[in-house]
Amino acid sequence: MLDIKFIRDNKDIVIAGAKKKHIEVDIEKLLLLDDKRKELQKMIDDKRAEQNAASTRIASAKSDDERKAIIETMGDVKTDLKKAEESLAKVMKDWQGLMVLVPNIPDMSVPEGESDADNKEVRTWGAIPEFSFEPKSHVDLMLLHDMADFERGTKVAGFRGYFLKNDGARLVWALERFVQDRFMHKEGFSPMIVPSLVRREPFVGTGYLPQSEEDLYKTQDGEYLAGTAEVATMGYYMDEILDAQQLPIKFFAFSPCFRREAGSHGKDTKGVFRIHEFMKYEQVVLCEASHEESVKWHEELTANSEKLLQELELPYHVVLNCGGDIGLGQVKKYDLEAWMPSEKKYRETHSSSYFHDFQSRRLNIRYRDKEGVLRYVHSLNNTAIATPRILCQIVENNQREDGSIAIPEALKGYMGKDVITKNR
Repeated sequence: MLDIKFIRDNKDIVIAGAKKKHIEVDIEKLLLLDDKRKELQKMIDDKRAEQNAASTRIASAKSDDERKAIIETMGDVKTDLKKAEESLAKVMKDWQGLMVLVPNIPDMSVPEGESDADNKEVRTWGAIPEFSFEPKSHVDLMLLHDMADFERGTKVAGFRGYFLKNDGARLVWALERFVQDRFMHKEGFSPMIVPSLVRREPFVGTGYLPQSEEDLYKTQDGEYLAGTAEVATMGYYMDEILDAQQLPIKFFAFSPCFRREAGSHGKDTKGVFRIHEFMKYEQVVLCEASHEESVKWHEELTANSEKLLQELELPYHVVLNCGGDIGLGQVKKYDLEAWMPSEKKYRETHSSSYFHDFQSRRLNIRYRDKEGVLRYVHSLNNTAIATPRILCQIVENNQREDGSIAIPEALKGYMGKDVITKNR
């Protein structure tokens, strides 16, 4: 959430930022509501001051008649105060409703564009594999080796349902141990298993609500199932004041994740690339309120994920997301996309973002700086690894002409084998 004073003082910049993100929000209406909010608040403050002054006069009145006269004159004040408070409550509801729709301002380096088709490639790593045969899709490979059962997955779980089995399950567990080992040894990262069932407040705080409600599963009791460990992790320090000495705080957070994939009914309907239920390890950082610090951590978190892809020997590229492909709260976002031989293109495996104080204002996470001034922390997040999606790239890039699948060197010790074949 942006500060209303900042919005007022930088109206044109805020409007331009919303336009760049292709997000519609009526800033002029918001400012008119803010004028009304301030007007009503002043009226309420004045009426309450009158009441307080009257209470003092009543206490010092020399007679019952004088006391009665003061009380009678305060009747209209009490009525006016009640009306003003009711009006303010309505204005505040509308004001807050618009405030949560105002997007963060994207960094100047964010390119113009409407969708992921307009993202800009920043760098590439690894050689795209050349096959002497037509490469199979991850769906065909996983079925060939009895690594998954999509037909029974749909029967049991519905559309986009799946079972992972045998080497499919083993490969996911190997990947989890691999990423756990890498982050357990990274300095300063605190491992956490976080809730998937989360109250509304952290979703609003992280910017997923109200805009993305259609993509969330909701329970009968009003909680939501999270699509990323970021939501619960950011809620951990909600409404707390941190000591500056604690910063930066770095979390390595895990949770099961759930997404309805609303609006993508016809996309990636086969396999495990786009599914409703998956597992995700997330990097989340809270740092001091400094643009330079945010940029530094953004690059470092991105480098962490690049290192994992390099160890897995997956060719990938990093793209800078355009204005239309970053969310409400992001200042800047990178996507890491690994090569998919069956599709002859890169597909997303990781996403790395920073938010400045957009999320922490909503969640009320603050710290005292060296001068004792309360400031909102800056926040960042980036995927460590999401499974089973990354299996798509692993099995496709490591397939052989006879249909077998080589195990990446980094996973051999966890898998206990070098290759997946029909007979092994």
